[in-house]
Amino acid sequence: MKVSAQAVAVWGKTAPSHSITAIMITDDQQTIVTGSQEGQICLWDLSSELKISSKEILFGHTASVTCLAKARE
Repeated sequence: MKVSAQAVAVWGKTAPSHSITAIMITDDQQTIVTGSQEGQICLWDLSSELKISSKEILFGHTASVTCLAKARE
């Protein structure tokens, strides 16, 4: 049986510093995804008023995130 664990940390109103090296917006245009030089992937909420707020940060990469891609069904 294959078991997987997701590494996600949620923070408050202020996100940690994050040197962006890649950026992507979801098809519904409600979430921005950024990859960083530090190996983090961050998710950001985008409101209809174009206000951006931090949502989640994913840790685990050991190298810079230089490219992001969306998976299709």
